[in-house]
Amino acid sequence: MLDIIFEDEDMIVLNKPAGLLSIPDRFGKEHSLKSMLIEKYGSIFTVHRLDKLTSGLIVFAKNESAHKLLSELFEGRSIEKKYIGLVLGRTPQEGTIDQSIMEHPVKKGKMITHAKGKVALTTYEVIKYYKHYTLVSFQIHTGRTHQIRVHAQQIGHPIVADELYGDGEKLMLSSIKKKNFKLSKAEEEERPLLARHALHAASIAFEYKGKGLRFEAPLPKDVTATLKQLDKWNA
Repeated sequence: MLDIIFEDEDMIVLNKPAGLLSIPDRFGKEHSLKSMLIEKYGSIFTVHRLDKLTSGLIVFAKNESAHKLLSELFEGRSIEKKYIGLVLGRTPQEGTIDQSIMEHPVKKGKMITHAKGKVALTTYEVIKYYKHYTLVSFQIHTGRTHQIRVHAQQIGHPIVADELYGDGEKLMLSSIKKKNFKLSKAEEEERPLLARHALHAASIAFEYKGKGLRFEAPLPKDVTATLKQLDKWNA
């Protein structure tokens, strides 16, 4: 089911669920958001993408001229893209991460900060501190692969449950409640509160054909459930 936030003759803005590819992978075996859109509209053009396990706002173009305009916007710095992420530890109240990013020379699909990489700029500010975590609003001013995840690792506060750039440990209620946690009789083993990296594309704002556009996507259930438990047990 497509969660459409906005649609006109030029573009479609959707709220992508975590676990769904933005576009088909090179093997073409997994379902993707783009393939679903092609089934519905016939032809669709990729403007940008989100990691498979990142939820939130994504924009596709519906024709070639819109694709050209939107791609230029997304490649430049005139677009405002904000993400909400839960990171390990306590970050400073706000900060700027100006570290170029390139692909890892050996590990395919992994990115690293390196002087020889492409310019990458991220700013952030704290939404809320918890005992062992921080809820952060990130704004990316460039669009590098895995940018927030790499930059969060760079400052020593990786995204919670990030398998590539963090410890990969799923967030369990037992790790939040500690002494007060008891598994219910109906469960043989504990289910994670958050089983994927805690990153959500929350808002996008840009000007298109002289018109200011702003879109927002609410936090998904796994993140809101996690924050509810953190508010209760880890505040």
